[in-house]
Amino acid sequence: MRLLAVETSTLTGAVALLDAGRLVAESRLTVALTHGERLLSAVDALLRAAHWRLGDVEALAVAVGPGSFTGLRVGVSTMKGLAFATGKPLVGVPTLDALAWTLPFAVHPVCPVLDAKKGEVYTALYRTTAGRLEQLWPYRAVDPRLLAEELAREAGGPVIFVGDGVGPSEAVLRGALGATAWVAPPAHRLPSAASLGELGWTALARGQVADPGTLVPLYIRPSEAELVRARRQHASPAH
Repeated sequence: MRLLAVETSTLTGAVALLDAGRLVAESRLTVALTHGERLLSAVDALLRAAHWRLGDVEALAVAVGPGSFTGLRVGVSTMKGLAFATGKPLVGVPTLDALAWTLPFAVHPVCPVLDAKKGEVYTALYRTTAGRLEQLWPYRAVDPRLLAEELAREAGGPVIFVGDGVGPSEAVLRGALGATAWVAPPAHRLPSAASLGELGWTALARGQVADPGTLVPLYIRPSEAELVRARRQHASPAH
């Protein structure tokens, strides 16, 4: 099965093509412009580089978050549009799952950490057993100091950190975990469309297809616009 995977959860997005789970091509989108201005042109360029046409693509996978609200909206809406236009099956893959899967050979738990702004990170905890990714902790937005304290108390050994939130949080994580805080090299910290595509291909093989009409991003917490609207409603006098 030929699959197109799109990752727009952070400022470093990516596009990948896979054939039967094997990576054919991948490109990164370190954005000076927005994903909305570059995504479709990046998809087209990658298809041409692989000598594929859009009609050769048999399935679609997209990162659903958590991550950048704007980036996720662009990625999900673009892939939903392609699913409707082509009739190809679509699967949504949580960003933190795909980040953890960048280290499928890890013998210790992997903790993705994405910058959630406002002094928080998006995170979860995983381990890989017999080639299968197992989620140990739920998705959430949390203060990195609290995350570090919980891991120091409960992990019971080394934890490997990936994601764009590692850099800003590294001192806090090492302060709580000491030598058991293992930080992945920079090249392994970024969201990967290839890893996303591998998980998407596995999900599709199991028949886990999303409904493009109802697929929505996994935001974890309300957007700033939603918070402002809620504050205005709360402040409005009762009629």
